[in-house]
Amino acid sequence: MERFFQKIFIAFISLTFCANVFAQDIYAPYIPQENEVVFNQSTFPINVIDPQTNTNASGANYPGLRGANQLVVYTPAFGFRTNTNEFGTEAVIQGDTVTSLSGADSLIPANGLVISGHGKAKKWINENVMVGSKISIDLENKLITSYITSDTFLYGAREKVKEVENMMFFYPQANLYTQRKTEQNLNRAKDYIYRAQRDSSDCQKYATKAIEYADTAMSTVIPYDPQEFKGVWIRPTYHTREDIISVLDRIANAGINNIFIETYYHGQTIFPSRTMEEYGFIKQNPEYAGFDPLRIWITEAHRRGIKVHIWFESFYVGNKPPESNPQYILAVKPEWANYQKKNVDSETIPYSVSEHNGYFLDPANPDVQAFLYNLIDEIILRYRPDGINLDYIRYPQSLAPSYSNYDMSNWGYTKFARMEFQRMYHIDPYDLTTSDPMWYEWKIYRAGKVNEFVKRIGRLAKMNRITLTAVIFPNMQMAYDTKLQDWKTWSLNNYIDGFTPLFLTCDDKTAMNLMGNVLRNKAPNTKLYAGLFVTFMNGSNADLIKQIHASRRYAVNGVIIFDYAHLKDSYIEMLTQSIFKPIVTSSARRGGVYAGR
Repeated sequence: MERFFQKIFIAFISLTFCANVFAQDIYAPYIPQENEVVFNQSTFPINVIDPQTNTNASGANYPGLRGANQLVVYTPAFGFRTNTNEFGTEAVIQGDTVTSLSGADSLIPANGLVISGHGKAKKWINENVMVGSKISIDLENKLITSYITSDTFLYGAREKVKEVENMMFFYPQANLYTQRKTEQNLNRAKDYIYRAQRDSSDCQKYATKAIEYADTAMSTVIPYDPQEFKGVWIRPTYHTREDIISVLDRIANAGINNIFIETYYHGQTIFPSRTMEEYGFIKQNPEYAGFDPLRIWITEAHRRGIKVHIWFESFYVGNKPPESNPQYILAVKPEWANYQKKNVDSETIPYSVSEHNGYFLDPANPDVQAFLYNLIDEIILRYRPDGINLDYIRYPQSLAPSYSNYDMSNWGYTKFARMEFQRMYHIDPYDLTTSDPMWYEWKIYRAGKVNEFVKRIGRLAKMNRITLTAVIFPNMQMAYDTKLQDWKTWSLNNYIDGFTPLFLTCDDKTAMNLMGNVLRNKAPNTKLYAGLFVTFMNGSNADLIKQIHASRRYAVNGVIIFDYAHLKDSYIEMLTQSIFKPIVTSSARRGGVYAGR
């Protein structure tokens, strides 16, 4: 009987999520075509298909319901996108072919699926799946097989050439010098594709050379724009003036003109803070004891014409237990802690499992807001930065509303918030469920507290004539439902100058979709700086170029790379071919004129 129901379940899954791709033979072993060479074949177990909280308990607390070390298959039946976080990798499959590699929150194609891996599964995808791979799924045994063949390499080479040609059409005659270089390398790529087609035994060698030349061509497609905002986020793990100067010289030589210095993070400051000391907190992160790195960063950056933004982790205070240091913020002020509904009576302060086991402050508490306001005010008055970049300007992440335990996963159930809400509406929010009409007011109450803080900091920034930006989650509705981040209100009410959303993907199509989400919902006077996560995810040079190209197509105000620690020399070498620095021709050198735009 159990075997009978298992067969019924498999048949049901096949009918419900395979309808759009049934014509493709993805559910049978891949059979190579004549003269096709198979270079690699590898199989990995599938943990779950289209996970739900009741079918994948291991992933219940994680974005996309993907648990540790799991390989998950997402089909159109799951939804529009995977909703995963940046700690995995994903392959987008149309028909039976991998059409792109992503990092997180991929769009699920209508005629295909997405495979997503974390930990061991991520390692398997990285080592055995590439653009052009053929994918076969064994539903009954829940196994996935990836085939890398001679056609895989040919597919990748052709797609890369096609991408470069499409990008060239967007920049007609923008830079004749670099276009000549682009065309020369593109012609070499096409020549190697021709060789690969004729010789399947050496197809991998020739197709790889074709991809190399196409990548070189792509690095010169996008012309230099002197008005473009070019930024990078930096965690300042440097402890001498000489090290800081060396980093800034490298940044300046890369053509980057804005830096975002992580100044207040994990509940500590990199500079000796009077505000922290007055509250009884750690005066300065011990890692930087003995000198003031923020002063050096700002002074030396300004000497190089680089603007400095203070990267500020607003309501997040790190993932070390408060009891581990008597001067940690939540050790001194435990009443400031944020609480989840399911942990409302916990004797210990709860942490967010899906966010590095991190601890958060309560945005509703006026004392929390006063402390953070005073700290930002101190930074502005003492250091005169060019901007403030608010991060973690939200509540901790909950599950999406479609899950049955959505209300239990919500945050904000602190004594202060519950008492204030009860005074306003005569009901304890703990007693509310999502079907109660007052649930909507409870969401508005909490999101409104974050809005109030952004408004206050916006006034402070305007008063001091500095720029205020914020890291946001680009899917507006999901940001509101799962993090109570109401960024559209900040924009429409002019609380803020710009958004710096992180696009947690290596895929340019996904990035474009996310850019579109922000552009459709922000006010025209709110600037958009695309936060690119490619380097952090160890994506290719081409991935980074394509996302910068996407930002140019959407005419956003600039790009910011996350982060400096992952900005390898290969990325900088590519960016300085044309995109971030003007090309100087031999005649231009003699005449002192740049060939860039």
